[in-house]
Amino acid sequence: MSKRIDLTSEYQFREMQSRTRRHFIKQCTTGLGSIALGSLLGCGRSNSTNTPADIEAFVRKQVPHFAPSAKRIIYLHMAGAPSQLELFDYKPELAKLDGKDCPQSLLEGKKFAFIQGVPKMLGPQAEFSPRGNSGMMVSENLPHFSTIVDDVTLINTMHTDQFNHAPAQLLLQTGSPRLGRPSMGSWVTYGLGSENEDLPGFMVLVSGGNTPDAGKSVWGSGFLPSVYQGVQCRSEGDPVLYVSNPSGIDGGLRKKTIDAINQINEKEYKEFGDPETLTRISQYEMAYRMQTSVPDVMDINDEPEYIHEMYGTEPGKTSFANNCLLARRLVEKGVRFVQLFDWGWDMHGVAEREALDTGLPIKCKPIDKAMTALVKDLKQRGLLDDTLVVWGGEFGRTPMQENRGGKEWPFKGRDHHTEAFPVWMAGGGVKGGFTLGETDEIGYYGIKDKVHVHDLQATIMHLMGMDHEKFTYFAQGRDFRLTDVSGKVVSKVIA
Repeated sequence: MSKRIDLTSEYQFREMQSRTRRHFIKQCTTGLGSIALGSLLGCGRSNSTNTPADIEAFVRKQVPHFAPSAKRIIYLHMAGAPSQLELFDYKPELAKLDGKDCPQSLLEGKKFAFIQGVPKMLGPQAEFSPRGNSGMMVSENLPHFSTIVDDVTLINTMHTDQFNHAPAQLLLQTGSPRLGRPSMGSWVTYGLGSENEDLPGFMVLVSGGNTPDAGKSVWGSGFLPSVYQGVQCRSEGDPVLYVSNPSGIDGGLRKKTIDAINQINEKEYKEFGDPETLTRISQYEMAYRMQTSVPDVMDINDEPEYIHEMYGTEPGKTSFANNCLLARRLVEKGVRFVQLFDWGWDMHGVAEREALDTGLPIKCKPIDKAMTALVKDLKQRGLLDDTLVVWGGEFGRTPMQENRGGKEWPFKGRDHHTEAFPVWMAGGGVKGGFTLGETDEIGYYGIKDKVHVHDLQATIMHLMGMDHEKFTYFAQGRDFRLTDVSGKVVSKVIA
């Protein structure tokens, strides 16, 4: 059974931490590990004798600043950056320029990852049609998604400061292009905790054959306590590495081992008072409970056949479809933030699998089906209203054809582009059937309702009930926040 945040218990624990180590050890009769876990994940019972004023002051600092419209998040990050001009941003004028030299005005003062000299313009490599009651323009590459557009807000004018994958992914997920900052999932679980004491509040699933270019830092906890980092799960083999007992070790012996280790950790905490020792204790205890909870929630074999058909899942394999179904199961169990990364969207056109007219449609097919199924499944279970689903990449693609090395390639691809890219959101308090923002006639610049990466982060935090400017963590001599020193809530997308 899931257990929800108990703010009084959280306050009492933090108050205890501020006292002497000896008094802290003496007074904690329920065990350091359970208290640490209860505080870090926001669970447990209260025996507080603090005054209402004390607790009220703590609550103002730690809990959502206003009633949230979303209780949980599923973030679908397409690592490599999908081409908006073949998916969402309909540009018939660009088709008229196909094969012509790119105007110098689009090249002067610009930095590109691979374009050299004067490239050719490249028209859209897909057909578009208005979809749903809203008439949202969607390409033929996303036939399943076209059936849920009236549940979706589409932002066409996202922009970023970074044109290479790793720093752009870091900026999107951590608020900074440099290593060392907490990820969005870590911030959310730090602020809101978990609804299930037997599962981590932040879980990560990866597909596509590789991790993102920025590595595991995009789900790291940075300077936050390490208990808030994302826990990577797998849909093939052990759901979490080493969650199973080694050969010759049963559950009883594993529990005795963990108890012995935590006794040593308790002595270390008593001696040095390092709060990371409490994190270590809680992680050992969480790991033991996960031996039961994780295999149960990660086993999709018990799903009915129509669900497998709906998502396109293949139990026992690693796939985006399996991960989407697992994401639904995880949020059902109370996981606060589920992050999916799917690698392989970098369509430069230097090989057939990276070609916009051949590789992209193949890549889209299983993703389109699974992400659509996820939204429909959440909706039919009554979970979509308070679950925010976010989809997008780290930047967009150029309206010019990539000419890597200054030459034309046999396959059609696009270079990295920072000025315009799409993100769509569903559920969790956002509008349905709504398109925000306009780009120019070739999709190069946003010309109306531009949304920066920090604006998206501020909006997500707002939907979760948190003021991004007030939600901070003191580290390295100053207060930090996810949105750094900028970001505005995009109120137009909120229902």
